Amino acid sequence: MRANNLRKGNVVLFNDAPCRVIDFTHVTPGKGQAVVQTKMRNLLTGTQTETRFGATEDVPMADVYTSKATYLYKDGDNFYFMDTSSYEQFALTVDFVDDAKFYLQDNMEVTVTTYNDQPIGIELPGSVVMIIVQTEPELKGATANNSPKPAITDTGLTVYVPPFIKEGQKIEVSTADGKYLGKSSD
Repeated sequence: MRANNLRKGNVVLFNDAPCRVIDFTHVTPGKGQAVVQTKMRNLLTGTQTETRFGATEDVPMADVYTSKATYLYKDGDNFYFMDTSSYEQFALTVDFVDDAKFYLQDNMEVTVTTYNDQPIGIELPGSVVMIIVQTEPELKGATANNSPKPAITDTGLTVYVPPFIKEGQKIEVSTADGKYLGKSSD
């Protein structure tokens, strides 16, 4: 693919590793050739790099594919998933799953990115419903404008919630940043 056709989300092969383009800018200087300034994340190591390509330079695409999988259960340090098309089960370590462990729920559908037949990433839904298991009691006169209080969810995630949220309530939480989105209607 030509560098001037790169878009956010493309996965390219850079320094022998798959890298996802997370930002790009077309730059046309007064003199010289146009370039594409990219910010990429290495999908194997998680590191970010900024790279400049000539606009007409060929950039190889990485041979990655995505598939849907269902989260089944956790056993020790392993999280077990099932590919929804082949029904094959596979395990990912707690180190691989990283912070996603706080959002995984039984039978949750995730997107798995694979490179060279090895999973290299999982993508969660945009938000999840969680149950508050521990928080401070509600204070009289508490409103949504008062300062938020910490609450622990059923997965162990600490979320800052409005003061009127009580233990046992279901809330919606963003998987991108772990922030409270609102009460759940579920």
